[in-house]
Amino acid sequence: MLQTLCDAFWWHKLWLPVNVTWADLEDQEGRVYAKASHLCVTIPLAFLFLILRYLFEIVVASPLARALGVTDQVRLKAAHSPVLEKFYSCCSKHPRQSDLDNLSRASGFTVRQVERWFRRRRNQDRPSLLKKFREASWRFTFYLLAFIAGMALLVDKPWFHDLHEVWREFPRQTMLPSQYWYYMIELGFYWSLLFSVAFDVKRKDFKEQIVHHVATIVLISFSWCANYIRVGTLIMAVHDASDYFLESAKMFNYAGWKETCNGIFVVFAAVFILTRIVIFPFWILHCTWVYPMEIYQPFFGYYFFNVMLWVLQCLHVFWAYLILGMAHKFVTGKLEQDERSDRDETDISDEEAEEPAKNGLVSNGHSMQNNNHHKAD
Repeated sequence: MLQTLCDAFWWHKLWLPVNVTWADLEDQEGRVYAKASHLCVTIPLAFLFLILRYLFEIVVASPLARALGVTDQVRLKAAHSPVLEKFYSCCSKHPRQSDLDNLSRASGFTVRQVERWFRRRRNQDRPSLLKKFREASWRFTFYLLAFIAGMALLVDKPWFHDLHEVWREFPRQTMLPSQYWYYMIELGFYWSLLFSVAFDVKRKDFKEQIVHHVATIVLISFSWCANYIRVGTLIMAVHDASDYFLESAKMFNYAGWKETCNGIFVVFAAVFILTRIVIFPFWILHCTWVYPMEIYQPFFGYYFFNVMLWVLQCLHVFWAYLILGMAHKFVTGKLEQDERSDRDETDISDEEAEEPAKNGLVSNGHSMQNNNHHKAD
């Protein structure tokens, strides 16, 4: 049964144009083609990326953070309370008014004290500036190197200058060694992002990021198997073009270099709009939707590929909306934070600027440092 399902899934009429079979994509006469088995390499690469990231954050990101003056706030700790801790862990981090009344009676604290306990307990779970800076540094490094490598790989290729060349002799297009490594490294990196998402900082667009990672992995994998390698490399380069600007803006934001952060963000916004809202739909999507019809009839793989690209484009529009909203705040002087993806899901409206409670609710009596110039979220 498994073999039957596998054969049905890989039926050539689903994924390849008419009159083309998988046998036509077997290595022959000096031509080398992409194979689904190659994708197995990306899982070990993903774990290698996780190890490299861990070493990078210790050896490079942490010293860089200290050099830029990234420091963390001193956070007051919530007092030990089994009743409140159980509710926090099992029920909700944001109790309703009725819950507050019940918890007040069960714990022996006043309602105001319970509210303060939950606020401080949520703050304990918030990621530190150093953690955010390390994450941004790692992504900045990868996206910058990936974009440079992508440009070096593509700039001398005919399909970089003429998109009609993307489909010349498709799908019988031999794979280049540079294309192999570009694909494997990019896919391995996105797998590592998906594996680490539970441990990374949760941001405002957490769900959209999950959709983005999954859609990207599916797209890269499918484009590899169906030999959409030429257009696949173009898509990856377009996506890498703006991301390193965003990550560098975050790094300077965490370091308190607001003017530098704002300047880089303006560049990021311009590049993002140009690549994701102009080049991607009007060049790349036009290339994948219109040009193939000049050489073959539409088939399931053609529609599947384009639908996944439109999912990405919907995410681009969503993020562009947030970016333009922040740009408006920037122009009107109301810019507070990175609306694109840099607000924690656990953000609260008021920080712990209150006096330590005298009734033992606070186990750490240190006062809150005035560190607003380092506040990133």
